[in-house]
Amino acid sequence: MLLVVDIGNTQMAIGLFDGEDMAGDWRTATIADRTDDELAVEFSGLFALTGRVLGDVTRVSLASVVPAVGDAFLKMVDKYMDAKTLVVGFETESGLTIEYEYPENVGADRIANAVAGYEMEGGPLVIVDFGTATTFDVVSAEGAYLGGAIAPGVMTGADALVDKAAGLKGVSLEAPTRYIGRNTDASLRAGIIFGAAALVDGIIAGIRRELGVVCPVIGTGGLVDLVGLHCRTIDRLEPKLTLYGLKRLWDLNN
Repeated sequence: MLLVVDIGNTQMAIGLFDGEDMAGDWRTATIADRTDDELAVEFSGLFALTGRVLGDVTRVSLASVVPAVGDAFLKMVDKYMDAKTLVVGFETESGLTIEYEYPENVGADRIANAVAGYEMEGGPLVIVDFGTATTFDVVSAEGAYLGGAIAPGVMTGADALVDKAAGLKGVSLEAPTRYIGRNTDASLRAGIIFGAAALVDGIIAGIRRELGVVCPVIGTGGLVDLVGLHCRTIDRLEPKLTLYGLKRLWDLNN
């Protein structure tokens, strides 16, 4: 079985593939000081939900932007799995050319998104990932990763607002029904969710102007179902896009 893992700053996205089929997928919190043994307990519990065990994994494809957690994960793989491992980076064969000014600064998750998105839609294409940051990745018609934009994530912005404004309490991030909130909680939700959607639509409009074409846009990430539905410019929601990209990267490199 192939285990694909995207370790982000806030969450880990995990997928378990049995051949071409995804046998299970999960999102868990990224905890910086978790040990390899603690990760083994966590993954064992998740695998048990599908009747699998750690020893069933023979292949691993990893994207990580949190070095400490990535190192602990690799130690877990070495200790509890007899698996060949691919650690995705800018030099990994992806089928794309990386035209970023400093290719080594492109996150592995952004490469995985670009690979999966380009396979699904071709190019030119934009992928919007709603995570700790909201990232925009642009792929050309020829399969070149051109770069993009990075904005504060939905939760990152919401937490900063509540932290800095003494009169505001924590807000429940549920989809708002109106732009005009009739209480503080509704007003916060309207501003945060509709504001994030407007930011996405504005940046996508600018990207399309620079490309000179109204290209398709894929939305992904942990909060895509909350915000993506309110974005007029997003054509397709693919919450598991990164996981499929990590599988595709494994296939390309093996």
